[in-house]
Amino acid sequence: MTAPNSRIVVSLGTDFHRFDRLVNWIDDWLDSLEAPPSCLVQHGASRSPRLAQGIDRMPRQDLLNLYRTADLVIVQGGPGSILDAREAGHIPVAVPRRPELGEVVDAHQIAFTTVMHRQGEAVMATSMEQLMEAGSAVLADPARARTAPRQPGGTAATAQLEHVVAALGSVPRAGRMFRRARHVWLRQ
Repeated sequence: MTAPNSRIVVSLGTDFHRFDRLVNWIDDWLDSLEAPPSCLVQHGASRSPRLAQGIDRMPRQDLLNLYRTADLVIVQGGPGSILDAREAGHIPVAVPRRPELGEVVDAHQIAFTTVMHRQGEAVMATSMEQLMEAGSAVLADPARARTAPRQPGGTAATAQLEHVVAALGSVPRAGRMFRRARHVWLRQ
């Protein structure tokens, strides 16, 4: 399955929790632009976008290929989503899901996205204004979000991830987050 190239590719992941908040932000942002760029939203269980092409799921390799050709990659704040964008050579704009809104079971995405933002591996957006500002900056200069692709695997990367997760010890279910992130990080 292939989709046409889009300047913006958004992935909400495949979790069963809805993340309509991010779809609404994308629609509102595109609606505010005089000439909105092409945009594809992989929305999973969330509602389909009004102003972008929507697809509920696609094979991971197809999504990675779309990331590689996009100018801007926007993802949920999950470890798999951020690391996939990094594997494709993008520093993504990452919007963490919030447990108090029923978008995820715990605060692991907030903690993970915060760490990745501090390390320069993602740009964290927690409001529509931050998303619009970061997204507009990348669309004006797509090279600012390009970087060397992250290579999956490697003991040094695993050690770094273990260190990051250890620092998150106060986050509930940090062990579950580590196992998921470690799986994604080591994925070949």
